[in-house]
Amino acid sequence: MLAISLAAAPDGSDVLVLPVRAATDPDDAAPALVATAPPPTDEVRAQARALLPVARLTGRAGETLTHLRPGGSPARLLLLGVGDGGERAWRTAGAALARAAVAETHVTLAVPVDASAGAVRAVVEGLLLASYRFRLTEAGTTPALTGVTLLTSTPQAYTGAVETARTTAAMTRLARDLTNTPSAVKTPQWFAAQVADAAADHPDLHLRVRGPQELADEGFGGILAVGAGSANGPRLVELDWRPADARQHVVLVGKGITFDTGGISIKPVPAMKLMRKDMAGAAAVVAATLGAAALRLPVRVTALTPLAENMVSGSAFRPGDVIRHYDGTTSESTNSDAEGRLVLADALGYAARELRPDLLLDLATLTGANAVALGKRTGALYSDNDELAAGVLAAVADAGEAAWRMPLPADYLEHLGSDLADRHSSPDRGAGSVMAALYLREFTGELRDRWLHIDMSAPSWADGDDAELTRGATGWGVRGLLRWLATLD
Repeated sequence: MLAISLAAAPDGSDVLVLPVRAATDPDDAAPALVATAPPPTDEVRAQARALLPVARLTGRAGETLTHLRPGGSPARLLLLGVGDGGERAWRTAGAALARAAVAETHVTLAVPVDASAGAVRAVVEGLLLASYRFRLTEAGTTPALTGVTLLTSTPQAYTGAVETARTTAAMTRLARDLTNTPSAVKTPQWFAAQVADAAADHPDLHLRVRGPQELADEGFGGILAVGAGSANGPRLVELDWRPADARQHVVLVGKGITFDTGGISIKPVPAMKLMRKDMAGAAAVVAATLGAAALRLPVRVTALTPLAENMVSGSAFRPGDVIRHYDGTTSESTNSDAEGRLVLADALGYAARELRPDLLLDLATLTGANAVALGKRTGALYSDNDELAAGVLAAVADAGEAAWRMPLPADYLEHLGSDLADRHSSPDRGAGSVMAALYLREFTGELRDRWLHIDMSAPSWADGDDAELTRGATGWGVRGLLRWLATLD
């Protein structure tokens, strides 16, 4: 990651970045330089002000202009639009700076005199997330930028914000790495090993990994059924952050299908080529739990990631099979490509029966219907708990992610009926994402009114660079979960 530092005096960098705020008065379309402390020299400030009208800058978030100053110090001046100065605008500005300064080795960003800790956190997150790269080859262009100094007369005021941003970005980047990794490498066993490595240096973290035999002994029938067709056996990872001062216990469940062929109900090629991302929910909840430990958040967090490959073979489960879950109930599955809900059902049932947390959340790349309903950037949120839904939605928005609350209509419940089993996991009636959520709710037991589900299939992947997102896995959910966990007491 980029090295981010705070300094009270200029460090001799060749590039000085000055923020430009968009006009706030509708009758005045002129942007303005933001006052910074320490301020730039009179000469630099005069040049920057003269550039604003000549370059027709608007100050919108993410707008950049580089001005050369031969023989001057600094040698280059970079004007950076920060929009209305809010956190979202600063995050976008940080991302734009990371891309605009890609050929530089080091830049200095002047921090506004009135900058909030939230704004500094946002710009650092934007810098660190937009500079992310995932490649399995050394070929190609590597960004030269290695460091950014935040210039402010009060560095101590922002130390905590920078550290929080650094941890949040590191965990988001970890989730991106896990999701981007090709599935030839990313087996359930490999994923569990990555969690063990990441957790090794964190005190008060406890890890348990169940293999196929333990899953069979304890009755995790959904995970076993989905993983039965693969030579790489399934796993259930249980990662637990237990601070001594915890006043609440939250369980986070994440879908962990490390590759999804669709099983015997095989996917068409276009739908299968990105199925290495079908464990993005598992990556998000693990990274959020590691982040909670790194930030020493005073809440107990348990991540459960049911991991399996949904492959085609003679041992694969069949459409029409009846599966017995951890809680003893049974599901009829007539579509082996609706496998995610089967592994989640086991994990939710285990959480409700054995862990009995105060709150239960699950994240899953569950349905294509998510993108049909809400587009590529927004997760579909389901919960019967208004307070819980509002809190998570607010945290997701503050983190720069997006989710929208969807209904859980009672008249769809009849579609979950089965002639063979307790319920039907893959009915062909009703709205796809809604039906999946209703099915999962059936496994939450007494936690039904303290449960929340997010179908995050669409926002888990970006087709191109956009603000702090880079092409590929987005790490969606890590930032929102960390924001939300930090609000609990």
